[in-house]
Amino acid sequence: MMLLITFSTLLVAFILLGYIGVPLWIWALYGAAVLGALNAPVWLWTVFVTLVMVMNIPLLRCRLVTSPIMKLIHDWKLFPKISETERAAIEAGNVWVDGEFFTGKPDFQRILSEPYPQLTPEIQAFLDGPVEQVCRMASDWEIYQRQDLPPEVWEYLKQERFFGMMIPEKHGGLGFSNLAYSAVMAKLASRSFTHVATVGVTNSLGPAKLLLRYGTEEQKDNYLPRLASGEEVPCFALTEPQAGSDAASITSSGVVFKGEDDQLYIRLNWQKRYITLGAIATLLGLAFQLHDPDNLLGKGKHPGITCALISTETPGVIQNRRHDPMGVPFYNSPLEGHDVIIPVEQIIGGVEQAGQGWKMLMQSLAAGRGISFPATCTGVTKLVARIAGAHAVVRKQFGLSIGRFEGVEEPLARIGGLTYIVDAARLYTCGAVDQGEQPAVVSAIAKSQTTDLARTVVIDGMDILGGSGICRGPRNLLANIYTAMPIAITVEGANILTRSLMIFGQGAIRSHPYIYEEISALERSDVAAFDQAFWSHLGLMIRSGIRAGLLSLTQGRLVHSPVQDETAIYYRKLAWASATFANLSDLAMLSLGGSLKRRETLTGRFADILSWMYLGSATLRRFEAEGRQVEDLPLVHWSMQYALAQIQEAVEGIVSNLSLLLGGLVLSWWQLNPIGTLPSDQLGHQVAQILQTPGEGRDRLTANIHIPNHPEEPLGRLEQALRLSVQAEPVAKAVKSAIKLGKLPKAKPAQLINAALEAGLISETDAALIQEAETLRTDMIQVDSFTLEEYQQRYKNRKTPVFSNAI
Repeated sequence: MMLLITFSTLLVAFILLGYIGVPLWIWALYGAAVLGALNAPVWLWTVFVTLVMVMNIPLLRCRLVTSPIMKLIHDWKLFPKISETERAAIEAGNVWVDGEFFTGKPDFQRILSEPYPQLTPEIQAFLDGPVEQVCRMASDWEIYQRQDLPPEVWEYLKQERFFGMMIPEKHGGLGFSNLAYSAVMAKLASRSFTHVATVGVTNSLGPAKLLLRYGTEEQKDNYLPRLASGEEVPCFALTEPQAGSDAASITSSGVVFKGEDDQLYIRLNWQKRYITLGAIATLLGLAFQLHDPDNLLGKGKHPGITCALISTETPGVIQNRRHDPMGVPFYNSPLEGHDVIIPVEQIIGGVEQAGQGWKMLMQSLAAGRGISFPATCTGVTKLVARIAGAHAVVRKQFGLSIGRFEGVEEPLARIGGLTYIVDAARLYTCGAVDQGEQPAVVSAIAKSQTTDLARTVVIDGMDILGGSGICRGPRNLLANIYTAMPIAITVEGANILTRSLMIFGQGAIRSHPYIYEEISALERSDVAAFDQAFWSHLGLMIRSGIRAGLLSLTQGRLVHSPVQDETAIYYRKLAWASATFANLSDLAMLSLGGSLKRRETLTGRFADILSWMYLGSATLRRFEAEGRQVEDLPLVHWSMQYALAQIQEAVEGIVSNLSLLLGGLVLSWWQLNPIGTLPSDQLGHQVAQILQTPGEGRDRLTANIHIPNHPEEPLGRLEQALRLSVQAEPVAKAVKSAIKLGKLPKAKPAQLINAALEAGLISETDAALIQEAETLRTDMIQVDSFTLEEYQQRYKNRKTPVFSNAI
């Protein structure tokens, strides 16, 4: 009995030490306590003391233990090899709060203290002024009919410096923050995808951004003012037929040579595609492989990927074709160049930056993709929330607004909850980038998740609108968004690639506290550096394993939440998720080694856990930063429960597909003790009601998008129909009650207005209200139609492409 008590006491001590995380010397004391309690023989004490000395004296530990471990890891290829292009991608940007989740013990005080920015009065004025004006100048339907922005819109965008939002004022731009730019993009997206595609490329990845970060002062002074004013229309050419996701494999080439004037030039040849604004650009940014056979630049014969600026008027530049991306009428084009000659001074950053193009691109993309796409998706999801909520009230079937049916409430709830999440991720990420962070992994999460979630929201919106959503015309507010969403999914790193490779495949190396240090030390054969990282990593594995087990047993109750209210449970469960994620990550890397990055379905599930931990943290940060609005609690609860359910699904997928000892038991336990389940129907009902009820909650969820008030605008009429329908609902209920009491004959309430008025059951004001509501309701359920001639006229200029010339 005494032995059992002793063993139990020591086991509890072991678990507590592992959970807390203690230095090696405390573990030595623990070991001595164990031996003392067990009355260990002298020989065992001798072995123990020897082991303690070896493990606590770095020189001995490196020679006797760490060095053989390094050889074993190298021989068994337990760590992946990193190519130079992968290294540039991994080293681009920096680790932000994503690193917290790899520790298994996230610091929620830090997560909650990270900036959550608010719009300044000046930026709000810009949104309410120039951005609102450009939205009013042309509807999405008009833009599609013209297959371009109207000339007056182009001029207005240039006049108000929309193309130079991120260019500093000293160079003629607006000098906006990332938050301000994001807010503008979100509002433009609520009007037309063509707006964001046109404005976005001039402000995100393109000549202006690269010049600001890497350009020479002479290049900045020369180009930035003209880019800000719209005098120069930029594009950036990266993607090629043979280099899409594998952008480092570009074959476009530039060869350095000396001209007859003894000056150095580059002869360029390229074939690019998917280049936004390519067909109308005046200034082309080009990524190409630079070759210098005579080493004229002093950087070797093959300096590597380089970025340069080229006037599209330069002989040899061909920009006479155009793609048709899903019918969305923004300029997207193939570009060719044949023997195009430019001075070497056109390299962005000058000769010093020759061969640095891949690093430049990776660093620019690291932050950029986390701003433009979440902004666009925020505008889209807010618009869909507004439309779907209003339509669910206005549209009736079986005598009831369709929003009262649970089958419609389910997608409405998803629209509301995901809209809240997307906007939270947008603002949280903007805050980081505006503080100087370059969170490459977080940006990849923000891009892939917000575009996927926005696609889900749009599909749900289309389902709710039914036939009204599929018949194109000026009344249809969703069809064009629906067809445009695959574009956001595809560009700047297709989501399949981003999920399976970038978020976890590279994120595990970049964001893990020790993995990259260990790999780098192995490559350098640096035993001392590896020793420090390896044993720290081993300690982390022990801690996260013990934490994962204890937090699973207690459902996170051992975690101290930074808040003490009904959202506290979500902090505890995120800590539980983090410990599980850290533990499974290390086990996967240990068991699969370098082959893990080829297990893309597995790394994709790890990416899902990491992504939803970030989205959940952003959601909680939003709730705190916005003053803990009680009316938003249904949205917070729905969002967090949905996030935890996604984590649950991903963990089950990992455990069932990762060959681990006792894997079946772990899976069974995880299923019996889930970290999360999907939101309840009752909670979904509460969220759906927010979307269907005019007021502060709905307005706050969909703030700062374009909501026209002109009676000829479909959305403006829909909003009016919603307000009148809600106001008329008590009158309709009074009529229905009279029917039940036999005071009125059985019929639809709208058909009994006059009878109810004559019977004195409603007032003349009530009668006028319900008649107006019914008239507008009837108008809003109509769909567009065309004469055969009108329909055919829309397509008369369409031509079949000549495939021999297509790129």
